[in-house]
Amino acid sequence: METPANLVRLRHPEDLDDPLTEVLRSGARRLLAQAVEMEADAFLSAMQDLRLQDGRARLVRHGHGPERAIQTGIGPVPVARVRVRDRGASGSEDRVRFTSTILPKWARRTRSLDALLPVLYLRGISTGDFQDALAALLGRDAPNLSPAVIARLTAAWADEYARWQGRDLSARRYAYVWADGVYLQARMAEQADCMLVLIGATPEGRKELVGFQVGVRESAQSWRELLVDVKRRGLSIAPEIAVGDGALGFWRALDEVFPGTAHQQCWVHKAANVLDKVPKSIPPAMKADLREIHGAPTRAA
Repeated sequence: METPANLVRLRHPEDLDDPLTEVLRSGARRLLAQAVEMEADAFLSAMQDLRLQDGRARLVRHGHGPERAIQTGIGPVPVARVRVRDRGASGSEDRVRFTSTILPKWARRTRSLDALLPVLYLRGISTGDFQDALAALLGRDAPNLSPAVIARLTAAWADEYARWQGRDLSARRYAYVWADGVYLQARMAEQADCMLVLIGATPEGRKELVGFQVGVRESAQSWRELLVDVKRRGLSIAPEIAVGDGALGFWRALDEVFPGTAHQQCWVHKAANVLDKVPKSIPPAMKADLREIHGAPTRAA
């Protein structure tokens, strides 16, 4: 019996040939290996004054550790850690150790990949589906991303968030604060939660995230809870100016918690409100006029 000529064999995702990804991965492996070697050479060069009694170098290379795969955005990249031996140490206390900043001892994933995982989790990917969701990116097996690992990561994120929310603010001072409500529909929730966000600017001009919490829309009570919390944790000096949109809940809460802080409506929200009230043919010219008003050197100008 003849085999039909119009049958096409379907290939599994793990069987797909991707020469470009392989080139990128092999190049990344070479660059990473070179960077780790150069880091070890720089460390030994900085420590070259350490000598044994007979004049030989105290610190020498001692081969490489076992090869491991680092999960990256282009899949797993195998690399081996450089070992450095201290030949003059009498015990573990005075031993000089080499620690790679590029390839930490227990690293298994790049930081960019670690930042991606909580985003996927919030978008509704369950712990058991991470390997399938990332198979095309990291390879079929997606090592180091088992359901148990994801469960440990989510617990670590919760602990980190709790520590950050309880940090001491007594040494902080903010000249300006920006307040806004961001609506996020995390995981499979039917309604989007309102995330109340407070960002501060230090007198030196550096922006910092002061605090955030989930509130009931942008109500005065929700804003009051956030402001009272940051004040309770030591933020006793009131900001000079608070910037927010037209929602009245924040302004009422601000007057109760930090009555000396001046109000200023956010210019981005103000411009958007103005442009929303005019015909569609006008906004380009009006937007330029609004920018000119915003940048005017004096009120009269």
